[in-house]
Amino acid sequence: MTQGKSVLVALVVILAAAGGYWAGQRGAAPGATSTSSAASGKAERKLLYYRNPMGLPDTSPVPKKDNMGMDYIPVYEGEEAPADGGKQLNIGTEKVQKLGVRVEAISLRPLDKLLRVAGRVEVDERRIHTVAPKFEGWIEKLYVNATGQAVAKGEPLFEVYSPELLSAQKEYAIAAQGASYLSSASDEARAGMQRLADSALARLRNWDIPPEQIQALEKSGEAKRTLTFRAPAAGVVTEKKAVQGMRFSPGDTLYQVVDVSSVWVLADVYEQDIAAVHAGSLVRVRLDAYPGKVFEGKVDYVYPTLKAETRTVPVRIVLANPGGLLKPAMYAQVEIPASGKEKLLTVPVSAVIDSGTRKVVLVQMAEGKFEPREVKLGARSDDYVAVLEGLKDGEKVVVNGNFLIDAESNLKAALGGFASAEGTKQAAEAKSVGHQATGTLDAVDAKAGTVTVTHQPIASLKWPKMTMDFVLANPSLVAGVKPGAKIAIEIVERKPGEWVITSLKAQGSGK
Repeated sequence: MTQGKSVLVALVVILAAAGGYWAGQRGAAPGATSTSSAASGKAERKLLYYRNPMGLPDTSPVPKKDNMGMDYIPVYEGEEAPADGGKQLNIGTEKVQKLGVRVEAISLRPLDKLLRVAGRVEVDERRIHTVAPKFEGWIEKLYVNATGQAVAKGEPLFEVYSPELLSAQKEYAIAAQGASYLSSASDEARAGMQRLADSALARLRNWDIPPEQIQALEKSGEAKRTLTFRAPAAGVVTEKKAVQGMRFSPGDTLYQVVDVSSVWVLADVYEQDIAAVHAGSLVRVRLDAYPGKVFEGKVDYVYPTLKAETRTVPVRIVLANPGGLLKPAMYAQVEIPASGKEKLLTVPVSAVIDSGTRKVVLVQMAEGKFEPREVKLGARSDDYVAVLEGLKDGEKVVVNGNFLIDAESNLKAALGGFASAEGTKQAAEAKSVGHQATGTLDAVDAKAGTVTVTHQPIASLKWPKMTMDFVLANPSLVAGVKPGAKIAIEIVERKPGEWVITSLKAQGSGK
């Protein structure tokens, strides 16, 4: 009986265990099926490649790190780049307004430009006069004895004594008197004496003896011991070799007088611009000596030669100089208007983003949608540049705020690299354009548009403290900030390896 009870109890236990197992299996089946599905679903995600975390066109079939030490991001099937290659930028309307984006339709227009070239003031070679006697003699008296002295036309310069001149005067006086005494002589005798007088007179004239002195000689019949040389033109004595008492030979230059009432400006125009410069064009000239004063003149001559060293062509400009303000050898800034004859497809200069290796404009495809377009550029004016390839007439391009859009697009590419769960926090922190840093302004290169900054560690980029060169988004960012100042900056990467400062403030000031 006891044995029978034991068997019965054992049977009940077995049946209960079996029932519990069956019930457990029924209750666990849905959960087990879900887990199995999830596992199989996860297994079904096909890994395609690993992409650059900064959005650069660089992929890898295996895991790797970029040059900043950041892990490449895995890309699974269904997460590929969009069909347009990711070229189109989508920016919300509010963001567009915040960035101050302004667009303008491109069109055909004559490309008028203003050539700004360097020049120098020179004397007008056609207004240079020299005083060089044609006979031998001695200087007995100087009236003008200093270089730079202003003289009027006909003003006495010096007196000379010449035995040859004195002899020629006496010869003419004797011949002239003899011709009058032989009035009753034969025709042959009178003709011979007249030829002698004419020969002496021609010699005096060939020696540039003033007509009034010859007339006085004819009236008085007395030869003067000295002859006075006078200024051939009004101007300034730029060269003086005459010394009182010195002996000179025929052809020696004793004085040089330059009329400076009109001067030349020789401007050096670059080879690529010379076709736009023509004789008769009106120009404006400015000199450092007279700030704010503008001198107007005309292009007188375009020289037929090119300076191989500078690849420039000299252009001669004539300027009136009534007050003598323009001094030879002064440097000048010359503005030459150059009008284009044909209409060209042009865009505002501000629309072009020049990375150094390519030139890009942002084309508005729709409201809030922009497409970067690489273009080939031609001639340039102050405000516009000709587009040879890449755009069509009527397309709208961004002319203001394009750099910020460019920075925003780089940021979006960077944020795309942090799409993983581990990078979600960093993506949220990077919603504002750029990375923040503090440091010291070491140097400013205004010509290159760059600054040297020693910055503290930048956590968002995992950069240690170091000294770097940055490009300025706008030169005005460093206005009033001197090297050595403590600064706070915001930077973005415009292209691989090129970091641009979009905001710079001196710490401790209101700037």
